[in-house]
Amino acid sequence: MMSKKLFALLLLLCSIAVSAKDVKTGDWNVIPLPQSVEVVAKPAFVINAHTTVYYPTGDAVQKRNAEFLVSYVKAMTGIGITATDRSASNQIRLGVASVAGGDEAYDINVTKKFITLNGATHAAVFRGLQTITKALPMVSEAKEVALPAAKIHDAPRFAYRGFMLDCGRHYFSVDYIKKFIDVLAMHNINYFHWHLTEDQGWRIEIKKYPLLTEIGSKRKQTVLPGGKEYDGKPVSGYYTQDEARDIVRYAAERHITVIPEVDMPGHIQSALAAYPQLGCTGGPYDVCCHFGVIREVMCAGQPFALQLAKDVINEIMDIFPSPYIHIGGDECPKERWKECERCQAKIAALGLKDIEGHSKEEQLQSWFMGEVAKEIKARGRKILGWDEILDGTPSKDITVIAWTSQKASMRSAREGHKTVVAPITNFYFSNPRINQITGIPSIKRVYDVDPAFAQLSDSEKANVIGAEGCIWTEWVPDTKKLEWELLPRLAALAEVQWTNQNQREFGSFADRLLHMHDIYRKMNLNYKEDIEKAIITDGKTAK
Repeated sequence: MMSKKLFALLLLLCSIAVSAKDVKTGDWNVIPLPQSVEVVAKPAFVINAHTTVYYPTGDAVQKRNAEFLVSYVKAMTGIGITATDRSASNQIRLGVASVAGGDEAYDINVTKKFITLNGATHAAVFRGLQTITKALPMVSEAKEVALPAAKIHDAPRFAYRGFMLDCGRHYFSVDYIKKFIDVLAMHNINYFHWHLTEDQGWRIEIKKYPLLTEIGSKRKQTVLPGGKEYDGKPVSGYYTQDEARDIVRYAAERHITVIPEVDMPGHIQSALAAYPQLGCTGGPYDVCCHFGVIREVMCAGQPFALQLAKDVINEIMDIFPSPYIHIGGDECPKERWKECERCQAKIAALGLKDIEGHSKEEQLQSWFMGEVAKEIKARGRKILGWDEILDGTPSKDITVIAWTSQKASMRSAREGHKTVVAPITNFYFSNPRINQITGIPSIKRVYDVDPAFAQLSDSEKANVIGAEGCIWTEWVPDTKKLEWELLPRLAALAEVQWTNQNQREFGSFADRLLHMHDIYRKMNLNYKEDIEKAIITDGKTAK
C-alpha cells in the first residue's frame, strides 16, 4: 500500500495545476479502499458545468448509470453536469470492457481531459461510480472541483455483500426503504435482505391468504424495554405486491438484489393470529406485542400449515426474482411439537428417531423446511436459512447465514454449506448490549472481523461467500434511530466485505471515515457522532 507521505506528496503535485483557480481537489482514499490506487503527478481532471458523462448510444443501463453520476455530482458539489451519447473533451466516459477480477471489477483512468471508467459489467461500472462520487470534495454550489490524475483497479473480495433490515417488528415506508437502498448502494452492498414477517407483524401482501395482512399486520401495542409495561401505541403497515415489485425495480437499477425472507416455522405468530389452524393448539392467538423466542410455532404435522407455507413461498417468488429465497428456520422451540399429537404422528410416519446431535423434533423441522425447499428448487432458486438449520439434517445446497456466533460460521463452512458470516457479536448493529459500547471500540468490533477465519482450511474458506450486517427493529421505531445504528458502522462492514484483508488497517480506515461523515451530513443522515469525536481526540484531523 502507498505510504501516507508519498500519497500526500502526489496529491500536492496534482493540485498545483488547478491551485491558481482555487479549485478544491478530491481524494481517491475512499471507503471501501480500492485494490490499487496509483496517483499520477500530472494535471488533475476538472469538473465544471461543461463536463459531460458519456454512455454508448442505445445502452439504456449505461445511460441510467450516467444519469446516476450526474445526480451524485450535483448532490455532492452543486455542479450541474450532463449525460450524453456524444464524445467530447472534459468528459467522464463509461464503458463495459474486459476487466480482470470478476463481474464487479472496474478500472478508472484519470487524465486532464478524461476520466475513463470501464467495468466488466454494468454493475461494475455502477460500483466505480460510487468510488468517483466518494472521491469528490464536499463543497456547496461550487463552479469547479478536481479529481487527481490516477489509475485505479478495483474488484470485491466477496461476491455476497449483504445487509438485512427487519420490517416485521416495525414498518418503514416505501419511500424510506428506497432511501435505505441508496445508502446501501453507496457502500457497495449488492444484496438487500428484507425480513418481511415476524411474530409481531406480517408485512407482505399474499393474495391467496388476505388475513395475513388484514389481521397479521396489526398489533395493539409494543412492550417497553424492561418487559413489564407497554406503550399503548398500535403498530401496523404492510407492503402491497405492487409496492414490493417497485422496490425490487428500484434496487435493481442500483444493481442490488432484494432477498425476501418469510420466517418459518417459528417467529410466525402473526400468521397464527390470522389463521389459528396453523398452530398446534388451534389458538386463539394475538399478534405478539412482546419480543423474544415465542413458543407458538407452525404445526409441522398439520397439512394446512405446510400448504400455506408452500403457497406463500410461491407468491413470494412471483414478486421477487432473487436467486435466493430466505425461509428463516431460526429460534423455533420444539415444546409444542413434543406435546402435539399431529406432530408426533408425523414423526412416526416419517420414521424419525433421536440420533446423536439431532432430536426427532429437530429432524421434523428439517423435513418441513425440506418440503418448502422443494418448491424453491423447482423454480430454479436457492434456499437461504439461519444457522439453526444445522441442528437438523439440512441439505448441503442450503446457504447458511450464520448469526449465533463466529463458531457457527466456521461450523457451517466446515460442514460444506455456502456460508454468509453475520455474527451477532459483530455484525448485529441493533444489539442493545453492544450499542452500549461507544467510540472506537463500537466500530472496531465490526472492522476487525475477517470472514475467512484463519482457523478454516483453504477449502473451508472457499465456502465463505460473504458477510452480512443486520438491524432488528424491536427497539428501532423510527428512521432516526435506524440510521444511528447503521452509520458509520456500515462503512466498516463495507470495507470488510469489499477490500482485501491484507489492505485493511484500522488507522487508515479511521482517517478515511471522517470524509464519509461529511457525505452523511450532506445526505442528511443521522450517524453515530461519538466515533468521529473519538477519532479526532486520538490526534487525527477532520477533513
